Amino acid sequence: MELRTILSIFLGRWWLVLIPAIIAAVFAAPDIFNRTAVSGGYAAQISYTAFQDMEAIPRETGDYQDLWLSSELVVNAFTDWVRSSSFKAEIAEATGDAVDVNALGIQADNERSVGQIFLSHPDASALNTAVEAAMITLETASADYFPQLGGVPASVRVLNHSEASASAPSLPNRFAPFLKIGLGLLAGLGLAALAYYLDPFVRRRSEIEQMGLPVLATLSKR
Repeated sequence: MELRTILSIFLGRWWLVLIPAIIAAVFAAPDIFNRTAVSGGYAAQISYTAFQDMEAIPRETGDYQDLWLSSELVVNAFTDWVRSSSFKAEIAEATGDAVDVNALGIQADNERSVGQIFLSHPDASALNTAVEAAMITLETASADYFPQLGGVPASVRVLNHSEASASAPSLPNRFAPFLKIGLGLLAGLGLAALAYYLDPFVRRRSEIEQMGLPVLATLSKR
């Protein structure tokens, strides 16, 4: 099909193309003008280091591991613990109804003996409460999950922690309103094409020729 024919199909039915796009724009307008509708929520971060209490497990003189390596191994173990459901359960128990832990996001990583925890939540106040609970959990609950600590919590030093700050919305959220309008436009194009193929009337000479019929004469629009 020639480009001119395609254009004529859509230009001749421009209202069918625009109707779905306009409807989509109406529903997308609040997200465009009210940026809180696509908020990325809030985020906070905790940086810490940890070390096994050397007095917790009896050792003979000269049987100590390298102190830095020991700290790195503890922080590695803590990183896996923070990612687990048990760590989130500790936060839920510590905060009660103050924090909806189902909406709480927790990620963790570490570089050698320095661990990092990344927390996110839709509510800033709840997130700050969760940050405090996470630091207390790090400092007090590790012995319940790591028997190799000898029943004594690891020594944890929080190096830095941030208050809840607004996060940038994700790319899908940023462009969601415009994607809705684009989908509405595509739906309009599809609707116009469907109307063309279901139209039983012949309006152009090219349409007659495509059916293999000879054109004997044409009448001017005047």
